Amino acid sequence: MTDSHTPSRLVRIEADALLALADRLDGPMAADFERAVDRVLQCAQARGRVVVTGMGKSGIIAQKIAATLSSTGSPALFLHPAEAVHGDLGMITEGDLVIALSSSGETEEILRLLATMQRMGNPLISFVCNTQSTLAVASEIALDCSVSAEACGLGLAPTASTTAMLALGDALAIAVSLRRGFREEDFAALHPGGKLGKRLASVRQLMHAGDAVPRVALETPMKDVIYEMSSKKLGMTVVERDGKLAGIISDGDLRRLLERDGPDGLRKTAGDVMHASPKTIGASELAVRALHTMEEKKITSMIVVDAEGAVEGVLHLHDLWGTELI
Repeated sequence: MTDSHTPSRLVRIEADALLALADRLDGPMAADFERAVDRVLQCAQARGRVVVTGMGKSGIIAQKIAATLSSTGSPALFLHPAEAVHGDLGMITEGDLVIALSSSGETEEILRLLATMQRMGNPLISFVCNTQSTLAVASEIALDCSVSAEACGLGLAPTASTTAMLALGDALAIAVSLRRGFREEDFAALHPGGKLGKRLASVRQLMHAGDAVPRVALETPMKDVIYEMSSKKLGMTVVERDGKLAGIISDGDLRRLLERDGPDGLRKTAGDVMHASPKTIGASELAVRALHTMEEKKITSMIVVDAEGAVEGVLHLHDLWGTELI
């Protein structure tokens, strides 16, 4: 293997392509990129979809870009250009935006789609290495993915150019998501499965609710408080006043009560014993935030309340530990 074809040299060729792309995004391509972001946002506002297409290696990159757009809040799909001319062209509907990837800008299968897109009025954004190509000229916005060299020793296999296309697609998807105010909660809603979904689970998904929540009133005798805590097995109980959170009684509170007052402590009511300022959280918050608060404050439960202070549930530390939130 020659020095010019060592693994590190090949990786540096791709890195140089990304640095050159970054320079264009900061300079001559900045306005076109912002126009592309605007176009994707307009498409979403009109309830259209982003249709991403490409052949060969560019097609594989197109699939990834479509997936990234979808996962960050911009509905998108991949269209295989060869299949499109054999019936799949119906996947493109009025109001959709098309992003076409082609290094040469002369990919025959993609050029065959141009007439249909122009007839339907679909806006076209292209990722090309030749901004004078047929595809670039036909596009409303042509984004330059050109590279000084491919990492392939023969200069033939798409390598640095597809890396640049991938990075440009990621940049577009993230720029759009930031402009539309895409939040962690929105991301969580689109990623309910696997470890990522667990890290982004909401409090509502993990909390104990309904009959599983131990509840007592201010005037409840302590012997009944103990029964409620034992039956619900959360090591605590919520104390309510007029349907709103008034306080909390934990196992530790019971232990300290009996150590201090002995059997006389059982003559007291929940209102006499409760801790009146328990930590609370909203049901729509991310569970990982609750976990950080519990560990920081060294508590095992948080009360889930609505905007009016009514109790919606209880979140227990053991439930969080079992969901791979860290």
